[in-house]
Amino acid sequence: MRRPIVLVPACQRQLGNHVWHMAQDKYLHAVLLGAGCMPLVLPAFGANIDLYDLDAALRIADGVLLTGAASNLDAHLYGEEIRFPELPQDPARDATTLPLIRAALARKLPLLAICRGFQEVNVALGGSLHQAVHAVANMQDHREDLREPLERQYGPAHRVRLTPGGLLSRILGGESEMMVNSLHGQGVARLADGLSVEALADDGLVEAFTVAGADSFAMAVQWHPEWQVESNPLSMRLFGAFGQACRDFQEQQHRLTAAD
Repeated sequence: MRRPIVLVPACQRQLGNHVWHMAQDKYLHAVLLGAGCMPLVLPAFGANIDLYDLDAALRIADGVLLTGAASNLDAHLYGEEIRFPELPQDPARDATTLPLIRAALARKLPLLAICRGFQEVNVALGGSLHQAVHAVANMQDHREDLREPLERQYGPAHRVRLTPGGLLSRILGGESEMMVNSLHGQGVARLADGLSVEALADDGLVEAFTVAGADSFAMAVQWHPEWQVESNPLSMRLFGAFGQACRDFQEQQHRLTAAD
């Protein structure tokens, strides 16, 4: 049987005079090497999403990975005005990923969401975001220092406490806490109904959640487990669990097709 196919929605970027659809190499490698699946980049068609058959894309998929990005979600999507218009946005990605998330969950596809993707799941299901976590009273600054080399930016930054008995803790062998990297300016403000907290930072910021009652693996983390995934045993466990869920979904679909 072929490797399971994991859809990876692209970001849309203007480079020179041309618009590009792109996904960072580290996410694609994490799907391939950490999850054992085949990544397939999904264009961010934005305003033309109605012309693009999302259902057709999902029918060939065995899972969905939502990546991080340098851009922020449009605050209007969760009922607020944009407080920092100078920060980058990606409306084409917003218009692609939010309906994709809802459709993937309805289809019971395994879903793993990272950083921006973590925030997208919360907003897609009715939650809201802090537009600048560091400006919120009693919150830490969760941003990286861009003056540092990448190895330091993606190095351990702070502790998260895992929910006892939660899915993430079980995947990680019963761990109660772990150190994670931290490269985000925004974060969860109001957690959407139907999401269950899997990890909290010491300042109380939600760092991981699952979709409660989901019929398949549906987890989101604020940190970046894809970074050098093969050298991090905990990240490998997370991607391994996602990959196994994709294989289980693929096998289930194969059995249903064979039965027909």
